[in-house]
Amino acid sequence: MSSLQKTTDVILIGAGIMSATLGSLLKELAPGWTIKVFEKLASAGQESSNEWNNAGTGHSALCELNYTPEKRDGSIDISKALKVNQQFQLSRQFWTYLVQKNLITNPQEFIRPIPHMSLVEGEKNVQFLKKRFKALSNNPLFRGMVFTEDPERLKEWIPLIMDGRTSQEPIAATRIGTGSDVNFGALTRMLFAHLQAEGVDVHYSHHVENLTRTGDGLWKVKVHDGSTGRIETETARFVFIGGGGGSLPLLQKTGIPESKHIGGFPVSGLFMVCKNPEVIARHHAKVYGKAKVGAPPMSVPHLDTRYIDGKKALLFGPFAGFSPKFLKTGSNLDLIRSVRPDNLLTMIAAGFKNAALTRYLIQQLLLSNEKRMETLREFIPTAKSEDWKIVVAGQRVQVIKDTEAGGRGTLQFGTEVVSAADGSLAALLGASPGASTAVYVMLEVLEKCFPQQMKEWEPKIKTMIPSYGVSLAESPELFGKVQAETASALGLNK
Repeated sequence: MSSLQKTTDVILIGAGIMSATLGSLLKELAPGWTIKVFEKLASAGQESSNEWNNAGTGHSALCELNYTPEKRDGSIDISKALKVNQQFQLSRQFWTYLVQKNLITNPQEFIRPIPHMSLVEGEKNVQFLKKRFKALSNNPLFRGMVFTEDPERLKEWIPLIMDGRTSQEPIAATRIGTGSDVNFGALTRMLFAHLQAEGVDVHYSHHVENLTRTGDGLWKVKVHDGSTGRIETETARFVFIGGGGGSLPLLQKTGIPESKHIGGFPVSGLFMVCKNPEVIARHHAKVYGKAKVGAPPMSVPHLDTRYIDGKKALLFGPFAGFSPKFLKTGSNLDLIRSVRPDNLLTMIAAGFKNAALTRYLIQQLLLSNEKRMETLREFIPTAKSEDWKIVVAGQRVQVIKDTEAGGRGTLQFGTEVVSAADGSLAALLGASPGASTAVYVMLEVLEKCFPQQMKEWEPKIKTMIPSYGVSLAESPELFGKVQAETASALGLNK
């Protein structure tokens, strides 16, 4: 084994959508900086960003009911929906910039227009959806949303779901035509091809083993080259840990104070994928239902039209499960190894608080194929077992930390940036809406870690992302302009 000493401005760990986005932003804002990427797998976008490992909804809160909870007084809280929608708009604008500058091409390879729908059954749920529709449709971000309780209209929108439905329960849906399907695996590969063309060194089959601070404030990164077996040592001014579920163990190795009292809870998932082209052809929408009572937000059932490898696909799920691995390609010891003296009490508290969730995940894990088919038939009454197969989705590691609101050991749903006080290192933890809000999250990394440069960069950022720093919910004219320009550039008007 030999040790090679190298220096660079920025090291990105993990070749997923987050590193791809941060690298692409930095290449525009600081083109002279040197950037290196280390990915333990053989190519980009193979873990959480892969098209088979996530929902690909282009989460914009158009159909996800868990983003609009009902308050105790019966009113609907739309604040999270507005926030998530505006975050997705930032992604659309940055992708548009890249397409217009010819830095990436053929946007239809990663984004397609697909109606987004919410579907509910039962009088109580219908009333909830009606209130949600009224609360959202007054906002420019949700203009064009339509509500119906008419079964005949639903047959036009979702014939596959309505065919053979015998329930006498009231049924209702909302539909909005400005939704999209995003293939984040394809987009990630596209962005890395762009980065490599711009001179970024991308090293595949390279596993980062350790990170330590040098006396002069730089980061020393120990990397194992899987193809040669050599250990290489890289030194960087700034390190971003964007390794999906693998980010937490690396963050813990940094030893920064901000890495303390944080744990992770891994959740696995399964999707049912349709094998029958005739069935696939009968559905064209992303249809989200309501999570069952006691089920976690990540288990919201949805029937999604997807485009994968240029072909139309139909997926249903997710069925939650449990694996101690933090990545699909991880180790069964990942969870145990992540428990340390500083987060032990946090993890124990989380275990007690989330006993019901643990039971739910175990029940999901024990489901037979026929039980899964029964769940699918709640969406598609005529579904046949022979038309569907199971695909294992990506691992998600939900953040566990101590919070003022939730106390010790609170399970967090969403994405979270953890950064060193001096801005020399940042890590991304958590899950959904994740990839859809990658541009917003990476701008947050830049704001936290490069506050001085941000003053200089802001004009360029506003050129790339016109709504940066502006509330689109309160600027209907700008939103209309942004929506039209991004739809045109990304081919979403078809």
